[in-house]
Amino acid sequence: MNRRAFLAAFAPNNPGFQLTDITQSAGLNFRHNTGAFGAMYLPETMGPGCAFLDYDNDGWLDILLINSQDWPGHKRLRSTLKLYKNNRNGTFTDVTKAAGLDIELYGLGVAVGDFDNDGFPDLYITCVGQSRLFKNTGRGTFIDVTSKAGLGNRSAFSSSAMWIDIDRDGHLDLLVCNYVRWAPELDVFCSSDGKNKSYCTPEAYRGATNWLFRNKGDGTFEDITARSGLFDASSKSLAVTMLDFDNDGWPDLFIANDTQPNKLYRNNRDGTFREQAVRAGIAFSEDGRARAGMGADAGDFLRSGSEGIAVTNFDNEMMGVYEATGAGFVDRASSNGIGAASRNRLGFACGFLDADLDGHLDILSVNGHIDGSARNLQRGSSHAQSPNLFQNDGKGRFRDIASELGPSFVSPKIGRGAAWGDFDRDGDLDLLITTNSGPAFLYRNDIQNGNRSIRFRLEGRKSNRDAIGAVVKIYDASGQQMRMVRGASSYLSSPDRALTFGVAKRTSIDRAVIAWPSGRTDEFKNLATAQTYHCIEGEVPKPLPYR
Repeated sequence: MNRRAFLAAFAPNNPGFQLTDITQSAGLNFRHNTGAFGAMYLPETMGPGCAFLDYDNDGWLDILLINSQDWPGHKRLRSTLKLYKNNRNGTFTDVTKAAGLDIELYGLGVAVGDFDNDGFPDLYITCVGQSRLFKNTGRGTFIDVTSKAGLGNRSAFSSSAMWIDIDRDGHLDLLVCNYVRWAPELDVFCSSDGKNKSYCTPEAYRGATNWLFRNKGDGTFEDITARSGLFDASSKSLAVTMLDFDNDGWPDLFIANDTQPNKLYRNNRDGTFREQAVRAGIAFSEDGRARAGMGADAGDFLRSGSEGIAVTNFDNEMMGVYEATGAGFVDRASSNGIGAASRNRLGFACGFLDADLDGHLDILSVNGHIDGSARNLQRGSSHAQSPNLFQNDGKGRFRDIASELGPSFVSPKIGRGAAWGDFDRDGDLDLLITTNSGPAFLYRNDIQNGNRSIRFRLEGRKSNRDAIGAVVKIYDASGQQMRMVRGASSYLSSPDRALTFGVAKRTSIDRAVIAWPSGRTDEFKNLATAQTYHCIEGEVPKPLPYR
């Protein structure tokens, strides 16, 4: 260890890692376009999502950035999705046009999933207007199959989406969150001074039901929203995550709503769900109010064997961090160090990830206000805001270490989407963050504490090819850790599906147990760390050492 690394590792309160901004050197030349021209349309405040994905199956994570466009009649510039291919040397090449994604749409979010089980990740892009399904041809290109798949002729203000195998039949179904009933012709005049137009809050518009589409296994989908029990025209949904909160092996749903109660849908194992958020204690804040839910994720942050839920909210509402109690959930944010630190932030993307590889899940929150007007800003708040990265001390408390991770990371941003994944294959989790009407940021995680990890990339056979819904548990001298493969989380975004477990300094784990959605269980013993294991359902895992 050189002197600089030694001093960094043993400095007071050193977080054990740094986040290095490599956006420019990596070649990510992107700027989000809201299309704003003065009309103050509500979608302009929402910002873009992003994804880590391996679109060409070369074993290296690529990057997708979502973009919006100019409004009709106010054309100024051309803005499209951006797909960046990983060059395996810390840089990326813009392959958007070659991949067939050089198209304009008012995009917001993305869900990545192999809906046809052909081994290549497909894309569902949520939009204002018609959302789009792009099939990966396996030859480096995508084609629009929205209408062919039965998902056309649906105009909405859609936000997040998620792939999920609700009936465990091996085919990925699709859940689409819709925000409010808005279109340019339905726009409402809101004003802070009675004269000039300002951005409306969601209370100005009626809610909209989310959609659930069942995969028929032949390349098409059927709308089962009504019969599944998910129809609810009062929702104003912005984020969704999946978890198995009753530990019965079937995927349940948590949906974060803006100014409406959050929803928790228990899977009835027959293609239907029962809403139980109030009963479970997760619909409202501790004082019984519906908050402005923005982003959501689930994770076993207490290593209890049950997953809790994180939800970002509006400023002056603080983040919700719900601990699973067996009977339901209890919000611990006010007592675990997160509440006070998040109260003056407006959070969007959030996620559980072990950033320092110590074996305990940390929590990321990406923040930024709606606009800079006094009407929307609480005292002590601002339009651009610093992100939070709450480091888990392993004892149920968290400390915000954002200011210790480098000047670029902590710099105020109008943050929106976020994804995490190991793009450089060194075993730790790097971060991708988007901003509203601004650039995207790529942060390389540089571990300084000597901690190691073990990673699992799952591939289903009887289960869906992406193994979405599979649960991996690892065991070593420190106890048990658990992760679930999810079809999306955060806010408008799709993190990498590979599962990363921090193991501190350990060179091996005692065993790993994989519970597949098909019902099969695979168990493997004495696995070396510092490896990514490619686990095909029913086969011996194949180790791949880190770069």
